[in-house]
Amino acid sequence: MLRQIKPKNARSKRELAKREPLAHENTKVVLLLRGTSCSSLVQDLISDINALKRPFSIRFTKKNEIHPFEDASSLEFFSQKNDASLLLFGSHSKKRPHCMTWVRCFNGQILDMLETYVVKDSARTLTQFKSDKCKVGLKPLLSFSGTQFENPVANQYTLAKNIFTDFFRGAESSTVDVEGLQLIINFAAGEDAQDGSPAKIQMRCWRIITKRSGQKVPRVEVEEMGPRIDFTLGRTKEAEASVWKEAMKKPKGIEVCGTRLDPRLDLLTYAPQAKVRKNIETDLVGDKIGRIHLGKQDLSELQTRKMKGLKRGRDADLEQVADDISIISEGDVDGTEDVEVKRQRIA
Repeated sequence: MLRQIKPKNARSKRELAKREPLAHENTKVVLLLRGTSCSSLVQDLISDINALKRPFSIRFTKKNEIHPFEDASSLEFFSQKNDASLLLFGSHSKKRPHCMTWVRCFNGQILDMLETYVVKDSARTLTQFKSDKCKVGLKPLLSFSGTQFENPVANQYTLAKNIFTDFFRGAESSTVDVEGLQLIINFAAGEDAQDGSPAKIQMRCWRIITKRSGQKVPRVEVEEMGPRIDFTLGRTKEAEASVWKEAMKKPKGIEVCGTRLDPRLDLLTYAPQAKVRKNIETDLVGDKIGRIHLGKQDLSELQTRKMKGLKRGRDADLEQVADDISIISEGDVDGTEDVEVKRQRIA
């Protein structure tokens, strides 16, 4: 369950108000940091990912004694302090060599984590590719190849697809300039090996080049620009059901665009929904006409103005007395009992 923090003074109340969820959240910021022991390969790859994510990234270069799966309190502190909901932690040890841990936070707390190990032999950095690089701040095109990512049952690969999409999706925008589509990030996963080892995830980054073709549509070519990373999956920490349900809540006035097979696998994109105004019409002149629906009214209890003309008259009182006398006389004929009848005084 999420911790509820109560403000102690006006200043803390204002700070908590700034952290409240918004209908349209800001672009997610990635915080990149390293542990006490981190290989040079992992440090170079973290620098390359920082270059792909700029300007929505923050890089820490100092050593941090953090063990994400044992105690993640330091990561939560860094997330709240820097307003970063995505973290990438690099470390290296004999048991877990060239480790990169991908972390997502919600409300300042750890949501889920994925641990990956870099294959050293096939890794290439940005500087090892002599081709031109993309500009800063571009929104990349993401593609996932392989049946492992399309598994209807949630597993490590579906979690990796979800996390990678959240990390590299960039800023949300309703329109995209075609000239800005210059980067493709592809994640490919094959089948499991015959010896039972899980399939690797291959990350490749390509630069889109448009050239003249003599026609209206240009000729499109792709060129690998780096980094080139092969991952093997390690430990995972999935989100709790209650926290995930809280994180997936949609504010009022927001509708979901597109289709979604599984809420745990694919991310959502939102668009503002126009508020429906019922029972309000506009006539030809331009005047607004409203329709009000009322319940059934009991007119017998309706309070009206008391007037002398509505009072009972003398004739009505005489008729009432005559009816009473006739009823009593019938009782005497039947021999029930004698009743003394007094004439009512009429005012």
